[in-house]
Amino acid sequence: MAQATFSVRMDEDLKREFDSLCTDFGMNATTAFNIFARAVVRERKIPFSIQAADEVSLNSGMNAFLTLRAEAKKNGIQDMTLDEINEEIRKTRYGEAK
Repeated sequence: MAQATFSVRMDEDLKREFDSLCTDFGMNATTAFNIFARAVVRERKIPFSIQAADEVSLNSGMNAFLTLRAEAKKNGIQDMTLDEINEEIRKTRYGEAK
């Protein structure tokens, strides 16, 4: 079977740790990537779970949203329709804001 080259860019520290771990497993990085590629092709999916950011990130996003919601309520604009919001954005973009 013909061979092809596959280059991957990654952080130096990550590569060093990855290489060290692969050595502990008795293989090199090329073998590890081949195992990964074969698993992806065989299973037709990434062979491990990929999930959203950790709870801290989700909480900070929710906190930002709740802060914006409270600010909107304080300013009496919590009930604006999407059309009204878009009109405000348009006015601001084109210098027609109050």
